[in-house]
Amino acid sequence: MTNFNIVPDRRNASNSIKWAWYPKDVLPMWVADMDFLTPKPILSALHKAVDHGVLGYEMPMLPLKETVAERMNNLYSWKVKPEMVIAVTGIVSGLSVAARMACTPKRGVLVQTPVYNEFHEVKNNIGIPQLSAPFIKHVNGNIISYEIDWDIFEKQIKKAGMFLLCNPHNPLGIIFSRKELLKMAELCIKNNVLIVSDEIHSELLLDNNKFTPMAKLSAEIAKHTITLVSPSKTFNIAGLFCGFAIITDKDLRERYEKELNHLRLHVGSLGLIAAQTAFSGKCDGWLKEMNRYLTGNRDFIVDYVTEYMPDVRLTVPDATYLGWLDFTQTGIDGSPFEFFLKNAKVAASEGKIFGKEGEGHIRLNFGTSRKLLEQGLEQMRKALKSI
Repeated sequence: MTNFNIVPDRRNASNSIKWAWYPKDVLPMWVADMDFLTPKPILSALHKAVDHGVLGYEMPMLPLKETVAERMNNLYSWKVKPEMVIAVTGIVSGLSVAARMACTPKRGVLVQTPVYNEFHEVKNNIGIPQLSAPFIKHVNGNIISYEIDWDIFEKQIKKAGMFLLCNPHNPLGIIFSRKELLKMAELCIKNNVLIVSDEIHSELLLDNNKFTPMAKLSAEIAKHTITLVSPSKTFNIAGLFCGFAIITDKDLRERYEKELNHLRLHVGSLGLIAAQTAFSGKCDGWLKEMNRYLTGNRDFIVDYVTEYMPDVRLTVPDATYLGWLDFTQTGIDGSPFEFFLKNAKVAASEGKIFGKEGEGHIRLNFGTSRKLLEQGLEQMRKALKSI
């Protein structure tokens, strides 16, 4: 059993972006990495590599690709062949490579907003237009939820070269249904639009929820889809920068590899070693325990906000360790991110970076100990009370 109530001191022991970005009196609950120790099997594999004493060039060999393919089969009964697996330095670089391949100045990238801030950077990095299909927001008491606006989606997809799907969704925590995935895929295929599915949070499932990859739905959908996966969020090894593009169509895969090679993007040796162990199944007991703990953290936030901050609205995510909180009814003048940074000494993620629909919102990382989570919420409660 892992005790997730105990987390290491990250303030002074590393170059952690999360913990070193803001002054020392600020509690960081922003960037999406967790405070939990990486699973022991991964640490052991890394220690073994370092103890060997040679850290030279390495490449993703067949055993690693077989491990990734086998994991897709074990998790989803998705028959992936090893040759369909391509190592990338991460999801962000992986989706940028796809955009270079699929988009033009006239046919850009479609995103569903509010969405992961790096999705918004694709248009700037590649020099292409961004098309947005905002979700429809629903409010029930203090709980907010979102659904796809199909009219806007169908209108915007006609102008796109690539649809960038975030599933499970960051920051909303949505796991899209089979019916929703099929309809999105149908519209993409009809309009000759490449589907790029960011599934990096697909193993961070709360309430024992189930997940189905977009490309698993049918051979026809798989032919038009690039699936991006990584152990980085699930096993807290984001700093090792290793992910995978799974591309079943041979022509699409060759085009992707050609573009990837142009950019000379190579995964570091320790990232490859960590990924091999992470996806081997050796850490699955740890993952099951952690998802149970994260579900408890999610429920703690919902209960705490409902009782002590009744004017705040929030999602109940099905996946991820990210909460989405709406402060538009609280009387905060301006950005809640700035308000809590100044008045509560809590750093969340600014809602506006996820799209204009995020104004008045923050994203809160609850991948930490219950004690630190409660501390952050308590500081926020006291700051709100001062208004």
